[in-house]
Amino acid sequence: MAYRDPDPFSLSAHGHELTFYPCGQDRLRALIDIIGRARTSLHVYYYLFEDDSIGEQVRNALAEAARRGVAVRLIVDGFGTAAPDAFFEPIVDSGGSFATFNARRSVRYLIRNHQKLVIADDATALIGGFNVSEHYFAPPSENGWHDLGLEVQGPVVSQLTAWFDCLARWTHDRRARFGDVRRLVREWSPGDGPVRLLIGGPTRVPNSLVATIKRDLARATRLDLVMAYFSPPLSMRRLIRRIAGRGTARLVMAARSDNGATIGAARSLYTRLLKSGAAIYEFLPCKLHMKLLVIDDAAYVGSANFDMRSLRLNLEMMLRVDDAPLAAKLREMIDGMTQASEAITLPVHLARRNWFNAIRWKLSFLLVGVLDYTVTRRLNLGLTSGEED
Repeated sequence: MAYRDPDPFSLSAHGHELTFYPCGQDRLRALIDIIGRARTSLHVYYYLFEDDSIGEQVRNALAEAARRGVAVRLIVDGFGTAAPDAFFEPIVDSGGSFATFNARRSVRYLIRNHQKLVIADDATALIGGFNVSEHYFAPPSENGWHDLGLEVQGPVVSQLTAWFDCLARWTHDRRARFGDVRRLVREWSPGDGPVRLLIGGPTRVPNSLVATIKRDLARATRLDLVMAYFSPPLSMRRLIRRIAGRGTARLVMAARSDNGATIGAARSLYTRLLKSGAAIYEFLPCKLHMKLLVIDDAAYVGSANFDMRSLRLNLEMMLRVDDAPLAAKLREMIDGMTQASEAITLPVHLARRNWFNAIRWKLSFLLVGVLDYTVTRRLNLGLTSGEED
């Protein structure tokens, strides 16, 4: 039986209304609906915004919102987005604003703003791992990216708006330096409540995202992780192994991708994780792009992969919600994913790990820790096939 994306599901937690969209077409409908319902403002940031049919649909919806008087602000990443500025002119011609977040104007060329968010009327937000491109909304039967969108209403939306305002000010300031963004990340305070907006970026001391994840992992007895790209630093891997030793650690990884180097990087780490007792699965139906952590009762959803780039270089955001019913519901979704995955036992992994694969997996780990996903995707080093077996 072919795998089918789960239906949307909603929960209330700590004064917030949360709706999750595991299915691409549901995410697209939610995105267009949020844009269509906006009456006063739309704040939009995407790492990647393509000039394909989906890109045109979303762009046209933003332009229509601007024509009806909504204050539309769109920012895209200057490296991740290949669409030319001319593609976005209908938004500007309709009264909206468009800008490019471009770290290439500084020496911090390797750093990307990998975040994704839409905020309507400072009241409703849509976040997650997905970009604006046909691949992110196609079904598993068409090998679309399997991802997760989260629509949220509640007090944390004001934090999202405040963060977007910070990014917008930096983007429009021609004298701004990337050090200013680093300071914003370093000084960001998510608070200590059960619902927190965590921001990651290239800080010398652990940012709110890394510091909070480490604290949760250090005391956890149960971890469920679904990650498109998995190549965390040694300190994080040790924490996962300790959880597996004292409780349970379940990791769902990608078996298929358009960036095989990321698959190799994850596989290079399997041996010690499996020996510690971690359960590892590789998702088979289609490409995996989800970024989801459930640590005891705390769920993390957003843009950050569990790799060196997301944890130490990229600008990232994750919403952390500490709520037992939500954690249980997300684990139920992960249960369905594991049923459509291959269980990677230690014998299975060691049978794959011949000398040739071991070398290229190690090389993959070294590459994805430094180079941008877009760069590693383009490399032709025998690493770019997701079918390594």
